[in-house]
Amino acid sequence: MTTIKKLQQIYSPPAQAGFLGRGHIARPVIQLDFSESDPFIMLMDDMLDKKDDAPAGGPHPHAGFETVTLMLEGEIGEGPDNLLGNSFEMMTAGAGVVHTETITKQTKLRILQLWLNLPKKDRWAKPRVQKLSAAHTPSRSDNGVTVRTYSGSFFGLSSPVLNHTPMILAEIKIEEGKSLRELLPGAFTTFIYVLEGSVQAGEEKGIVTKDQVGWFDRADESLSTLLLEAGDEGARLVLYSAEPQRHEIVSYGPFIADSMDEIRNLYADYRNGKIGHIHDVSESQKILL
Repeated sequence: MTTIKKLQQIYSPPAQAGFLGRGHIARPVIQLDFSESDPFIMLMDDMLDKKDDAPAGGPHPHAGFETVTLMLEGEIGEGPDNLLGNSFEMMTAGAGVVHTETITKQTKLRILQLWLNLPKKDRWAKPRVQKLSAAHTPSRSDNGVTVRTYSGSFFGLSSPVLNHTPMILAEIKIEEGKSLRELLPGAFTTFIYVLEGSVQAGEEKGIVTKDQVGWFDRADESLSTLLLEAGDEGARLVLYSAEPQRHEIVSYGPFIADSMDEIRNLYADYRNGKIGHIHDVSESQKILL
């Protein structure tokens, strides 16, 4: 028998005005010290109701980590860069890359974008981008539970996305009165973010409701059990569970590094045009799934 993961903390991340201006609401989902959230650095829940055609956003650099983007509603980008609802992108910034997130039309969208720490040996990995369409995302329904697995293996589903840092990311829908009981690596850092309805979590039956975050314990066992039961309205939530990397990081602006000297070097490289665009990486580093 495995232990049931214990729900250790629940909170409601504050909604605040986003950097894209009118119609942009952002919630900083991760409110813990990095020693507790490792390898999750930052997660933003961005909701945009854009009612004009003025361009918003634009090109910007990243290095030293991965951006993990789940498109919940709407679309962003054009052509091969397009992300539609229920599609997923993992961009390994690694040694440094510029990418462009520009919205040029009236639209309504919701995006969860995570900053995921890399293993120290992969800090300066070759940049790459992986896109997983909604149509190709592994999914199944069983006894009132529907799961879409975007990264890792969960609920009998395995994502084709390649991981530097082992991570499970899944969207879960549970019908009223139904429950999910699934194994997770015991030592992984694990949290849920509830999008609709509510769930009771763990044997303690702690209640996590819409727009709340619930963090679970790390266990010594190789495996532990995630237990979730939907409330009266059912539930829709996103599960994040990943292996902590257990090394210090320095975070400054759009960069993650191991020291401030490396941060300064990254800014110098960006100013001098030495950081290329994700469009220009080799075709082998553009993975469409």
